[in-house]
Amino acid sequence: MTGRIDKELAHHLTDVSRSQLHKWIEDGNVTVNGASVKPKYKLVVGDEVVVQPENPQKIDLEPENIPLDIVYEDEDVIVVNKPQGMVVHPAPGHPNHTLVNALLYHSPLSTINGEFRPGIVHRIDKDTSGLLMVAKNDRAHRSLAAQLKAKTNQREYIALVHGVIKEDRGTIDAPLGRSKKDRKKQAVVEGGRHAVTNFKVLERFTHYTLVSCQLETGRTHQIRVHMKYIGHPLAGDPLYGPRKTLPGNGQYLHARLLGFKHPRTGEQMSFTSDLPDYFQKMIDHLEKNDRPS
Repeated sequence: MTGRIDKELAHHLTDVSRSQLHKWIEDGNVTVNGASVKPKYKLVVGDEVVVQPENPQKIDLEPENIPLDIVYEDEDVIVVNKPQGMVVHPAPGHPNHTLVNALLYHSPLSTINGEFRPGIVHRIDKDTSGLLMVAKNDRAHRSLAAQLKAKTNQREYIALVHGVIKEDRGTIDAPLGRSKKDRKKQAVVEGGRHAVTNFKVLERFTHYTLVSCQLETGRTHQIRVHMKYIGHPLAGDPLYGPRKTLPGNGQYLHARLLGFKHPRTGEQMSFTSDLPDYFQKMIDHLEKNDRPS
């Protein structure tokens, strides 16, 4: 085979959809000469291509009567405060009990993102808490998605990281892609997708720093990977943090602020969410016990 790998595989694997092939490539299920590649990779004579498709898991998406913390709602959008530990949408390994299951019980949702991600314009990790905007119809979805693409919306996160950051503020501009060493992880990689995180120090402790992070882009695990990249991984992070970290059920990361223009009226809207109790209690603990003696 020669030519782009996504097109070549689509030509030879006619029983697999192009979108599924693209996902396999992005997820690292397709390797060339033992390494993950991008869909646009151009094959040359002698390349060894290995395809390892995942076994599909049947998912029946059903509405579930799960309580929601709704910050705002009208006929077009819902702003919901997601708790730590809740998965945003069904996927292999998490077929139910997700935010989408709860939202479907509560309201009709947009259909643009497919069967298993109705209404979901953007997402946050399972163990990240905080604000998400959800589209109730396709018109609203297109508007909100366009704002994300144009980087006109506001997204601020509060993170607790290891170590003491000396600078009061900074910008991390480093491309992200799937790690070549561990396909479950993202990493700063040459030729990865453009990713920019701005941070500001809010409070310094002896061994930790509380920061505010504002996203210019929204890549998978962006804040978690970028903060690790500069030597300050998130406290409690089971994937990117050190083994010795603060106790808890995952990374100390909270989507505190969300702003966007209303898809129907054009009004600028902004919402904030207080830190969850477990997060605030940890800060209170550090203020008492992690100060210079």
